[in-house]
Amino acid sequence: MRKGNFRSKKLLMSAKDVPSCMGCGADNVGNVVAAHANWSEYGKGMGLKAHDWAIAFLCESCHYGIDAGEMGRDEKKSSWAAAHAKTLEWLFETGRLKANG
Repeated sequence: MRKGNFRSKKLLMSAKDVPSCMGCGADNVGNVVAAHANWSEYGKGMGLKAHDWAIAFLCESCHYGIDAGEMGRDEKKSSWAAAHAKTLEWLFETGRLKANG
């Protein structure tokens, strides 16, 4: 069993290559980052970021909206989850993430 959360700088850095924000769809003009999940089921804890696989490629505006915006908890979670699914799809489609087997 792994000690601590999964970390991958290469996976996080893939955000710079994504063509658009996985939240709002705005073009990536160097402002899209890997936004970690904010919930314990993804490994988040006090002073601990979620696993690096628990990311959504979001622009600054969408990232802020999910982290500190005025949306309710459920809306933040569902918005992040939808962007996370799109992020994983893009990672697999572009060969940046591969399944073994």
